Amino acid sequence: MSSAGGDGAVVVSVRGTLDMDNAVFLAERLGATLDRPAPRVVVDLSGVHFCDSIGLSTFVVGHRRARDAGGWLRLACPGEFLERLLDTVGLTRRIGVYPTVADALAGRPG
Repeated sequence: MSSAGGDGAVVVSVRGTLDMDNAVFLAERLGATLDRPAPRVVVDLSGVHFCDSIGLSTFVVGHRRARDAGGWLRLACPGEFLERLLDTVGLTRRIGVYPTVADALAGRPG
C-alpha cells in the first residue's frame, strides 16, 4: 500500500515478513515510484516483524536508485528487532531511519 504526501513524497507501508518470498512485492512497488524524477519515498516499517538479507537488499537498492535520480528513500518506524538489525549491518549510517513517518517526510531526526 502507498499514499502520497503533500510534497509529492510517497509513503509505502510494509506489513508482515520481508523475506525472500515477499521482498519482490516491495521491490515492484518501489520500482514504480523510483522511476519518477527525483523520487522521495518513505518506507513505513511499523508492521514488519521479520526482515532477512533480501529485504535489507531491497532497501539498499531503493536508496541507491532514489539517490542517483536526485531523490531520497527513508525508512520509518522500524520495530526494535528491525532497528537493531539495520544498525548491526550498518544501514542506519547509509539510509535515513526515522522514528515516525512524519519525521521521515520532514527529514527530522528523532
